[in-house]
Amino acid sequence: MFSQADYMKDKTIDYCLRATWQSVMKMYNEQAAQFDVTMAVGFALLSIDPDQGTPSTALGPRMGMEATSLSRTLKTMEEKGLIVRKPNPADGRGVLIHLTPFGLEKRDYSKDRVLTFNTAVRQSISEEKIGHFYEVIETINDLIQNKKIYNQEETMLK
Repeated sequence: MFSQADYMKDKTIDYCLRATWQSVMKMYNEQAAQFDVTMAVGFALLSIDPDQGTPSTALGPRMGMEATSLSRTLKTMEEKGLIVRKPNPADGRGVLIHLTPFGLEKRDYSKDRVLTFNTAVRQSISEEKIGHFYEVIETINDLIQNKKIYNQEETMLK
């Protein structure tokens, strides 16, 4: 019988990342569905400053979402009464996204779900292993962001 660790050794790193993220998304979407929202909405709720609001232009980069997907998510959130859009007093052309009281309530629920997940993982894995996990993730991100895997010239030549 193979252990989970043996199974994962035969898989590529990107497969393990993707499969794990799919499991996390499914888990969060199941939790969110109980309150008639999605994981994307929950993530957006957590990304909006509950006191000052957040410029709509800052949300996409903060969440790692494309503008089109973010626009759909914000439209859904507005329709559900979770957010309101207000002019940005510091920038007349910009818009601040603010949470409504209902949005704050759903934000608290989303925050609780994320903290519950993190606590369960941290209780199951030693701090040393968690530290190694973060080192690996930082290295992968560095390799990608600094084009240390595929450089720009190599990609353009093909």
